Amino acid sequence: MRDHNYYVYIVTNKHHTTLYIGVTNDLERRMAEHKNGEVAGFTQRYQLKQLVWFEHFRDVNAAIGHEKRLKGWLRSKKIALIEKKNPRWFDLSADWAQEPRIDNGWPSVEEMVRDSSLRSE
Repeated sequence: MRDHNYYVYIVTNKHHTTLYIGVTNDLERRMAEHKNGEVAGFTQRYQLKQLVWFEHFRDVNAAIGHEKRLKGWLRSKKIALIEKKNPRWFDLSADWAQEPRIDNGWPSVEEMVRDSSLRSE
């Protein structure tokens, strides 16, 4: 059986005034789409291009269920979730699209998935 990867993620804008929660099976591709304005609608309109939190799942139903739960949370609870693992609101995908990859101290998405200190529990 092949491993499957799904990600629930939170993106925000430059001033952190708007949050968007989504789910994807390819976080790097999805973030490139957000950054390039290829995701029409809400995320494009509010310039939501900074990845500030994500969680990795192996089961699509678990990922979708978690996304729906998070969307029902109050903003304050979402902020607490982000700040627990990313208190300075770094864009976790800042260098993913650059070639060659510049070592800015942030690991790749694969390394982040393996390192539980950078994602939710």
